Amino acid sequence: MSFRERPVLVYDGDCGFCTTSVRFVERRVPTSAEITAFQFADLAALGTDVEQASREVVWVARDGRTYGGAQGVARLLVDAGGIWRPLGIIAMIPPFRWLAHGVYRLVAGNRGRLPGGTPACALPPDRRPGSTGRTP
Repeated sequence: MSFRERPVLVYDGDCGFCTTSVRFVERRVPTSAEITAFQFADLAALGTDVEQASREVVWVARDGRTYGGAQGVARLLVDAGGIWRPLGIIAMIPPFRWLAHGVYRLVAGNRGRLPGGTPACALPPDRRPGSTGRTP
């Protein structure tokens, strides 16, 4: 298992809602993570792939373990500490974990309709504007 100096948060940089959410995190959530769009990341080196990274946010821990979706967000909140830490811990404990997963799936499935979202958010990566027509 490879160890990293900092955790990494991978998100969909083509999604307006995702980018708006990440900008909020950068301004308000004091994480130690490197935040990067999957389109500019070496996904194989991070232990993930385009399929996962286009579907959900991915938290890559210092020890190389990956956590997707609601659990990725929970790890981000724990890492941030302060008032964010208890929210992250709660989101890791059943039944709150299951609730967080359901809410995350609902938001992710409708991100193109949410504030900051764009029609490109609803398209698979290979069909988005500027795509070469193949999965990166």
